[in-house]
Amino acid sequence: MRIEPAPWVRGSLRVPGDKSISHRALLLAGLAAGRSYLGHCSDAADVAATRHLLEAVGVATFDRGPGQVGVLGRGRWRWLAPEGPIDCANSGSTMRMGAGALAGHAILAVLDGDGSLRQRPMARVATVLGPLGATVRCLGDGGRPPLEVCGRAPLAGDVTVRPPVASAQLKTAVLLAGVSASGPVTVEEPVATRDHTERILPLAGISCRVEAAAEGRPWRVTVAPGEPEPFGLTVPGDLSSAAAFRALGAMHPAAELRLEGVGLNPLRAGLLDVLGAMGARIAVELASEPAAGEPTGSVSVRSGPLVGTVVAGALVPRAIDELPLVAVLGTQAEGVTEIRDAAELRVKESDRIEAICAGLRAMGAEIEPSPDGLRVRGPVRLRGARVSARSDHRIAMALAVAAAVADGPTEIEGAESVAISYPGFFDALRAVCD
Repeated sequence: MRIEPAPWVRGSLRVPGDKSISHRALLLAGLAAGRSYLGHCSDAADVAATRHLLEAVGVATFDRGPGQVGVLGRGRWRWLAPEGPIDCANSGSTMRMGAGALAGHAILAVLDGDGSLRQRPMARVATVLGPLGATVRCLGDGGRPPLEVCGRAPLAGDVTVRPPVASAQLKTAVLLAGVSASGPVTVEEPVATRDHTERILPLAGISCRVEAAAEGRPWRVTVAPGEPEPFGLTVPGDLSSAAAFRALGAMHPAAELRLEGVGLNPLRAGLLDVLGAMGARIAVELASEPAAGEPTGSVSVRSGPLVGTVVAGALVPRAIDELPLVAVLGTQAEGVTEIRDAAELRVKESDRIEAICAGLRAMGAEIEPSPDGLRVRGPVRLRGARVSARSDHRIAMALAVAAAVADGPTEIEGAESVAISYPGFFDALRAVCD
């Protein structure tokens, strides 16, 4: 993909439905007995992989119009054994959270994926589902896929699980498995991770209790087992997809942009805090009614000077998908921007620390990686270059944003990877830059 410098950035956008919420809603609908309906469901390739998983175990999904998806769920304990390995494509979300939903059925399933997914760590899924009585094995070398799930119905209850890393996907795997347990299941995590699952479960009649961290006590989420009821919801706009445009509007010298109907989950909206710390001219208007149990609203952003900041600690899981964008913002901010405590970036679709550093360095940035993050000094005038997205959708979008403020055209290899989360990204980018 060839990106020309943008003379301005202006207009109003509605981004596709949230990918993270769409995954969770589809899996929960598959566990409900009856018809559920999702509006504004994500059209991302990753979400298509979750629909494929459901269909492989006998759950019918059908399109009712653009973004309108129906699910004819079979109920808990009633999924069918798949005829062969289930292809999760590039979707780690499908594999990790799908394993949790599968664990509560007395069937054997093998989850596989493409070359990128086969390189991602999955042993941690076995670690969190084992205490509930499911047998999960990594068939690849070094705790990597394919992932074999031998479920049990019902799973063990009255269990507390402590994931080895702070991960909303691992937490969700346990909570979805807990729906099919014989008693309450609790997840403890040292820092709060995105809570989309906790917000969706009550829509299906499943009790979910959250206890915030206190002195010497972790965050605790407890799900009570039960038969999920069919439900309907409208998925808010994808916060991570909107993030690319928020970053572009904040650092482009001639920008005024409005993003409408976007999810504003506080455990996911870390980039808003980062932009605030950098001095960005940004305004948030909350909608009067939530969507899918989530706060939503509109975000407006305008050009303005930025200053460097540090992103570390509890802020990292709240902004994990947007950290490559923070690196791009750092190239246009006065002073040093540093990301720490983000080693998890090295085991995403690519090594995102190395990928974004390599791409921005080719464009003239002063940026250096560290084992768990990076350090970038700005402001610098980026120059157009030939860069690689490493077939990673987040890197492709971050480099496209950098290209829009660079001098001269940029060519992004592997840009087609944006289809994993936002198939219409480049069309939307042209719409606000032309």
